[in-house]
Amino acid sequence: MSDALYQQAIKNLARAAHGAGRLEIPDGSALRDNPLCGDRVRMEITRHDGMISTLGHDTRGCLLCRASASLIGRHAIGQDQAGIQAAQQALEQLLTQPDPPAALPWPELALFVPAHPFPSRHGCVLLPFQTLLAALKDSDDNA
Repeated sequence: MSDALYQQAIKNLARAAHGAGRLEIPDGSALRDNPLCGDRVRMEITRHDGMISTLGHDTRGCLLCRASASLIGRHAIGQDQAGIQAAQQALEQLLTQPDPPAALPWPELALFVPAHPFPSRHGCVLLPFQTLLAALKDSDDNA
């Protein structure tokens, strides 16, 4: 794999583990696994007026998965479901399309551009976003 894939900024983001930890009483939670590489992500959230007010995650996985979860921990507070979906869609476009989106809702999404030529790693990067969207759905179901 390319050294660019595991650039220092990705390592730093994973190490920072923004939002890591569990919430005492979440409004919504979800657990998702990536059986291909063993990544496992649990996301827990609370919401106020439709916006994520607190977030915690327990992420066990590769560097890319941990960096993606940390990026969510850095940016998800204050976001609603549409904001999270926009970030996920931009990330999917970055990973799968030849041309990156013109504007990124979260600038650090660009750190994952080096994963573009490695489709087997796309699931690692996207798993935390999929898990957060499932936690938002769980929160809606519990409301």
